[in-house]
Amino acid sequence: MTLKQLENLVTIDQDITDPKIGTYYNKRTIEQLLQYGLILVDKPPGPTSHEVVAWAKRILEIPKAGHSGTLDPQVSGVLPLGLGEGTKVLGVLLFGPKEYFGLGRLHSQPSKEELQKLLKEFTGEIFQKPPQRSAVLRQTRTRKIYELELIEQKERLLLLRVLCEAGTYIRKLYYDIGEVLGPGGSMIELRRSRVHQFSEDSKLVTMHQLAIAYSDWKEKGDESKLSKIILPVEHALSEIKSVVIRDSAVDSLCHGAQLAIPGILQISPNLKKGELVGVYTQKGEIVALAESLLDELEIKDNDKGYAFQTKRIIMTVNTYPKNWRTSANPKE
Repeated sequence: MTLKQLENLVTIDQDITDPKIGTYYNKRTIEQLLQYGLILVDKPPGPTSHEVVAWAKRILEIPKAGHSGTLDPQVSGVLPLGLGEGTKVLGVLLFGPKEYFGLGRLHSQPSKEELQKLLKEFTGEIFQKPPQRSAVLRQTRTRKIYELELIEQKERLLLLRVLCEAGTYIRKLYYDIGEVLGPGGSMIELRRSRVHQFSEDSKLVTMHQLAIAYSDWKEKGDESKLSKIILPVEHALSEIKSVVIRDSAVDSLCHGAQLAIPGILQISPNLKKGELVGVYTQKGEIVALAESLLDELEIKDNDKGYAFQTKRIIMTVNTYPKNWRTSANPKE
């Protein structure tokens, strides 16, 4: 959750958070960040995305990590890694656009005017069939190209900037452009410059920088570098709406309970039914991802009933104390 999100929330009720439980999301220790963290890796060409994850786990000595959006071995650029429970939020990044800079070669040499006209035809919704070497079923599907910009043309070489929907194959885009022109085309080099809200202007790190930072913390007790590299996983959720709940409702949600209106303290304005939201503690820690069953006005006008359906629990159980009873133990 960002500071801007906190400032813009609509207050439903008031409650006091216990300073002895939980941790403000931006004041986590390194140990806590290794469980609820996000690293923006600058992937080099060569290794697979899976190998980068394996290296990160080995460097950080953690059992669990994952990436958002596979990059082919020869493709470089932004590769978000989730650490520990942070892997559970990475799917949210697939909702946003991705940006690439690609260098390709055409088998013909069109004029700049002819090429600009063709690029306009490839902007918007297009049909794509995944290439033979892909991890998905090879069925024709639609993808959106939001922006397709010719950065430079030198004879048959093209440098393009592509802002597109997740799941778009840029290699296939070059191939299809070449097919329309006649003789064909192929991609030579590709770099991903943006994943949703994270771009090259963000804190991208290399594997070497990560290894050095971890070594400084582990061997010298110097956490200055590592604390800048590992971001709170809440940063990955800054583009979706938010709900803040009472401390007393946190553990029951972690155990699978649905979120009822009495447990809600604040919500994002203009919340609509069916929207995906992040559910947070009063300290800004992500508890779960949920789908809204009611809109903002319905939540404000009612004092009972379920308001959200839990889709993914992020926080581990017993992080907050138990403040609920089960039917099997009514006196517990």
